[in-house]
Amino acid sequence: MNTGELVDLGQQLRVDSVRAADAAGSGHPTSSMSAADLAAVLFARHFRYDFERPDHPGNDRFVLSKGHASPLMYALFKAAGAIDDEELLTFRKNGSRLEGHPTPRRLPWVETATGSLGQGLPVGVGIALAGKRLDHADYRVWVLCGDSELAEGSVWEAAEQAAYENLDNLTLIVDVNRLGQRGPTRHGHDLDAYARRFQAFGWHTVEVDGHDVDAVDRAYGEALSTRGQPSAIIARTLKGKGVEAVQDREGLHGKPLPDAEEAIAELGGRRDLRIRGERPSAAAAPPAGHTGRLELPRWDKGEEVATRDAFGEALAALGAARDDVVALDGEVGDSTRAEAFAKAHPERYFECYIAEQQMVATAVGMASRGRLPYAATFAAFLTRAHDFIRMASVSGSGINLVGSHAGVAIGQDGPSQMGLEDLAMMRSVHGSTVLYPCDANQTARLVAAMAGLDGIRYLRTSRGAGPVIYGPDEEFPVGGSKVLRSSARDRLTLVAAGVTVPEALAAAEALEGEDIAVRVIDLYSLKPVDRETLRAAGEETGCLVTVEDHHPEGGLGDAVAEAFADGRPVPRLVRLGVRDTPGSASPEEQLSAAGIDAESIAAAGRLLVAEAIVP
Repeated sequence: MNTGELVDLGQQLRVDSVRAADAAGSGHPTSSMSAADLAAVLFARHFRYDFERPDHPGNDRFVLSKGHASPLMYALFKAAGAIDDEELLTFRKNGSRLEGHPTPRRLPWVETATGSLGQGLPVGVGIALAGKRLDHADYRVWVLCGDSELAEGSVWEAAEQAAYENLDNLTLIVDVNRLGQRGPTRHGHDLDAYARRFQAFGWHTVEVDGHDVDAVDRAYGEALSTRGQPSAIIARTLKGKGVEAVQDREGLHGKPLPDAEEAIAELGGRRDLRIRGERPSAAAAPPAGHTGRLELPRWDKGEEVATRDAFGEALAALGAARDDVVALDGEVGDSTRAEAFAKAHPERYFECYIAEQQMVATAVGMASRGRLPYAATFAAFLTRAHDFIRMASVSGSGINLVGSHAGVAIGQDGPSQMGLEDLAMMRSVHGSTVLYPCDANQTARLVAAMAGLDGIRYLRTSRGAGPVIYGPDEEFPVGGSKVLRSSARDRLTLVAAGVTVPEALAAAEALEGEDIAVRVIDLYSLKPVDRETLRAAGEETGCLVTVEDHHPEGGLGDAVAEAFADGRPVPRLVRLGVRDTPGSASPEEQLSAAGIDAESIAAAGRLLVAEAIVP
């Protein structure tokens, strides 16, 4: 396209954004209008993409970080012939693929769900890392973000990572339209303020008038020719550009234009230009995932092994069997034992340092490129990345998260290091799987099982060594449990997971000496949960005690209680968990203080059974 056609294409994108929002009666047309020229030049001149093959391994990747500007993205899809005008006008309507904020669940040309601001660049970094270090392909990653979201700390985690990794295949386009939701942004139209910040992180920057299509074209060309650095195009734009009633005016964010027909006339009327961009280069498809036989590590019953150690060894073994597995670390790989993978497969190991949001975002980006990521840090620190995990679920992303150093059992480090909310957080994520193994062989099997699951998968591991309870050939289906003790005369069931399983077994042994027969269930799968086994235990023993190294809210106790939420009679239920804020003490002292050690479990069980038989 020549200059005049690029100008017309920008106007077409504005018109179609106005029309889509007007048909919906809601949306963000003014935020779309500011970036229309930036998008027109990119898609017409520089973006290499086959819309008929969105899975083409050589396609460039476009991430609309300012997801509220979805009318612009849909207008681009229409200009590319991917959707028609009739579908464009279904924007935000029930059943439409054109949601208020775009998601890849509905549209194959969308890389990741956006709309929670500050996430597009971090995910883009993950995609660019995959391109440079895994795919070894020449596709480029283009991220369009707004100036408001540069207040998010996650953007600067991404900026640091991109520069550190020399991601010259990544270009960020910042739509500096000066206006946020409630008024002016922090730096307004001070382009240099933004440029200085990116330069300080090691980026190449270009400041440009975002409505001068020739200048924008040159800026993109400069980014393409820059080597060894990511590039940021800092573009001055006007919100609502082209329509006097809304241009650069406050109070109009997230609203359709007052008079759409008048605005369309002012923009020069409807057009039907077609984008015929450059085709992508040939590239190899991502690995299929299976290159050899999986030989998991094995331990003998009675050995003392930490589940974090088992995780590291199992992950390294999985990496040997599958060349699509990648590992990501939050600068604690020596503690989580992810370093075992780093030693075995250094080319597929990614150090994200203490930037948990970026770690999860990198996993999401790599998953979108056909990789199977395992991202590990302390369970407590995954809470920092909760919104990224939530949005990964919205995307339908398949990622594996591993949280170590969980619960009071870590001992003297104290509460800041203790994951006591992680099970609740991960269980609340839509479509998630939550696993909590108690021994080494179980851990290894579950690490392998996670590779075959969909959605967000979470594995909780423990710091201290614990006894190996199961043989190396035992199976642990996701959604199952293990009944470790049972008899026809059981009067009580103890339900435990992870570090509390040995404590529950010891408590059961003590109660057996008092002629109280006790069933013990290892509930290693907290979501999905084994309802049938729990319900049978409730019916047959009448009394349940749940024991968890976690706060009572949202963890194992809630998972068990929910198994009886279908209206059937609920057994007598006592829930033991960490109800106070711990201090520093030995692991044994911590379990005792929290009331989740063997002695406390036995006391609770003894009391529950006594109360159950009171006439």
